[in-house]
Amino acid sequence: MVVCCKGSALSRLWKSKDQQVQQLKHYQPQNSKGGGNWRKKFLFLGILLGVLVSIWIFLSMNANIIARRKETLANMCDERARMLQDQFNKTFAEYTARTAFERPLTNGVAYALKVLHSQREEFERQHGWKIKKMETEDQSPVQDDYTPEKLDPSPDQDEYAPVIFSQETVSHIVSIDMMSGKEDRDNILRARASGKGVLTSPFNLLKSNHLGVVLTFAVYNADLPPNPTPEERIEATVGYLGASFDVPSLVEKLLHQLASKQTIVVNVYDTTNSSAPIKMYGLDVRGAGEIHISNVDFGDPLRKHEMHCRFKHEPPLPWSAITTSLGVAVIVLLVGHIFYAALNRIEKVEDDFREMRELKVRAEAADVAKSQFLATVSHEIRTPMNGVLGMLQMLMDTELDATQQDFAMTAQASGKALIALINEVLDQAKIESGRLELEAVPFDVRDVLDNVLSLFSDKSQGKGIELAVYVSDRVPEVLIGDPGRFRQIITNLVGNSVKFTEEGHIFVSVHLVEEVKSSCDFSNQVIRDSEDGIGMSYNTLSGFHIVDRWKSWENFRMFKFSTEASDAINLLVTVEDTGVGIPQDAQSRIFTPFMQADSSTSRTYGGTGIGLSISKCLVDLMGGEIGFVSKPGIGSTFSFTAVFQEGRKNLGDMRRHHPDPPVSDFQGMRGLVVDGRCMRAEITKHHLQRLGIHVDISLNSKSALSGILEACNLSGAGHLDMVLVDKEAWGEGSGLAFPRLLAEFRQNGLMKPQENLPKMFLLATSLSPTEVDDLKSAGYTDTMMKPLRPSMIAACLRKALGVGSKRQREKGQAMALRSLLSGKQILVVDDNAVNRKVAAGALKKYGAEVTCADSGKAAIQMLQPPHKFDACFMDIQMPEMDGFEATRQIRSMETKVNELIKSGEASSEMYGNVAHWHIPILAMTADVIQATYEECIRCGMDDYVSKPFEEEQIYSAVAHFFESGTVDSVS
Repeated sequence: MVVCCKGSALSRLWKSKDQQVQQLKHYQPQNSKGGGNWRKKFLFLGILLGVLVSIWIFLSMNANIIARRKETLANMCDERARMLQDQFNKTFAEYTARTAFERPLTNGVAYALKVLHSQREEFERQHGWKIKKMETEDQSPVQDDYTPEKLDPSPDQDEYAPVIFSQETVSHIVSIDMMSGKEDRDNILRARASGKGVLTSPFNLLKSNHLGVVLTFAVYNADLPPNPTPEERIEATVGYLGASFDVPSLVEKLLHQLASKQTIVVNVYDTTNSSAPIKMYGLDVRGAGEIHISNVDFGDPLRKHEMHCRFKHEPPLPWSAITTSLGVAVIVLLVGHIFYAALNRIEKVEDDFREMRELKVRAEAADVAKSQFLATVSHEIRTPMNGVLGMLQMLMDTELDATQQDFAMTAQASGKALIALINEVLDQAKIESGRLELEAVPFDVRDVLDNVLSLFSDKSQGKGIELAVYVSDRVPEVLIGDPGRFRQIITNLVGNSVKFTEEGHIFVSVHLVEEVKSSCDFSNQVIRDSEDGIGMSYNTLSGFHIVDRWKSWENFRMFKFSTEASDAINLLVTVEDTGVGIPQDAQSRIFTPFMQADSSTSRTYGGTGIGLSISKCLVDLMGGEIGFVSKPGIGSTFSFTAVFQEGRKNLGDMRRHHPDPPVSDFQGMRGLVVDGRCMRAEITKHHLQRLGIHVDISLNSKSALSGILEACNLSGAGHLDMVLVDKEAWGEGSGLAFPRLLAEFRQNGLMKPQENLPKMFLLATSLSPTEVDDLKSAGYTDTMMKPLRPSMIAACLRKALGVGSKRQREKGQAMALRSLLSGKQILVVDDNAVNRKVAAGALKKYGAEVTCADSGKAAIQMLQPPHKFDACFMDIQMPEMDGFEATRQIRSMETKVNELIKSGEASSEMYGNVAHWHIPILAMTADVIQATYEECIRCGMDDYVSKPFEEEQIYSAVAHFFESGTVDSVS
């Protein structure tokens, strides 16, 4: 029925989820296809640029090859021209040096003597022949087969140049006057005036029919000055030396010397007449490629000669340019292919990323919908559970027999277990959705741990295991943080230890990180085995082996680096047990939600496997780390760090604070702790010192008896007020025998009978009925059941010592709540009849007068000023008008009334003599999400109480408004 009433909320949730799905269908992430197209265009341009570069490389290298070919041709041609020129000059120089007429390249050598006309007769008489004249002036004597006898004598002239010596090949020219030929005459005149060799134009040589030239030199006497003038040269001339040169033979010899380099075609030209050059050497064979022309200087400045050179063969393919350019092109194409494949891969990755992003959005939307669904469902479950637990509590307040009372208590415990499970699932949902936030309020770590001990005291006593807590004195009394979540972490860890530990102990210790880093705490007195890291049995809380707790925090960042905030309080909390341990293969998934160590764990021990996961998330939110070390069959130690701020000691502002018993009640008292285990005795001493008691420790019966005897003989500060003996001080049940040892001590006369012995208290984890009966007969005043807590110790001491009664509250919290609510007019607004009945019954139990309303609209009508109500408990989720909107309208009405009264338009008498209207409105909700609380505050509500109702919650909520005892209709 209740769920049906809330069906609209679920329908809204599913509609919201459908809307999210519809939005996701239209969701189109930013398309990056354009980016991929641009990248491909750039890649194409890059490949095109690479191909162009390869073409440029080919053209550049080919041009370099052609240039080098031209340069080679020029060098070869110039070299041949220079060598031909040198050979030509060298040949005649050697001739003149050796005066040998037989030279292979000189086709005809002759020497003509300078003869003046006055010397002609004497000359002819001496030589026996007449000076002859050339047949024609245009003929050369080496061109024709002359017959000197047939020639006419040379006519009279100023000067003659008859040949007196000649090479055999031109012996026919002896006696011929070289001055009678026009070209020869010109050569002679130029040669003697210039002092250089003078060439004729080319002509066909006799016998070889080769083209040749005649080179003429003047021969001077020894009287020629160093730098003669042309006139001085003419005057010093004594004769003329001439030679015909076979130019083809000369070139052939030169090329023969360069046979290894004959890769070019050579032609030699006489270019004195540029319009009609005469080819002196060379075949009519066309070479390949361009022509290179080199000038040849045969020594005659008036004659010009050139050497034309071509390569014989066509140039080979430029393989280096081809291979280099092709290599670059191949590399460019390969790189382009690689980049193209990379771009395709990038596009695929981007497509996958877009798909994953879309899936992520969908998953997040689904996660939000799941979280909302869990929150809503948990709210819907808590709402009927509120009715179940409320009615069970009301049933338990009636007259029930023992069996009925047991049934009701069992049902209530099961309901609370279900609520705890719902809270864990809701916490996990809030963690996954990122909506879990921490409070920052003052709290006392010691009170939180005492509360956890109280929670598990029954279970630890039932199993007979030691459960103890130690908080270092260096931990500040008040910290700023979230005590509820801190308590939840420790509760989960201790709960697991209690669940998996059947014998031994569970030990919770709290230290500052800096304290542990700088020095060893008392719990580190455990001696560790160097091989397996297991503590020795004689120095642990219960005597059982333990794992090395250091390994559970050795990798924490806080132990390697100093914290940035100097005012931060870094706590290290360890929970040590001697349970079954965690298998090695399961340790990697120990913090995974809904995972147990193995499949048998949930069957054997129960649980959901969610507590450790939630604890890890909470530790992360607190800026800390969590770790553990475990060994099957030995036990486990879980450690975590958390960062808090130090707060001022202002206990009035601590909502969840439960003050310690007044220290002044026990200030100055002395006690003796008798226990054979050092660590256990230190923990007992720690709790007694919190009450202001000075404590000594005895680790054996002999020292304990001696201490008691010494204290009994003293008075004042040395007097001993109490002796606390552990039941297992020196073995099982040895503590029960200690009073008998004391009695024997007195009987032996070592202690006077009239002396007052200190009060004797037995510290025990569990007691059998027989041991309970033996307590008083053994001489014990009372028993303190473990786990020890200051409040429990103080209550036991007050009862035994008769102190502090004036400080005891005359009434408990229930009486305090009754005093606050008695006679108060309370309006309960809830659309669910069962919830209204439960809330009304809980409030009426403490004397309140309750009126119920079933809707927000009805609440608005009933709370319109003036009205009689002192407070309003309003449900949040109601049909037609929820609690938020109803609160807003109520606050709006109150604001208007207050403005009318303040402005004088209405008198306070018209509104019940109340000058300022503000009724405390407390939300009743099964939704304990932080966002719900914030919405409550925003809409004008003053606080909230969660369903199902707890006595402490109601007290905390209403005490703020009613503790003054005045009617809180007035703010």
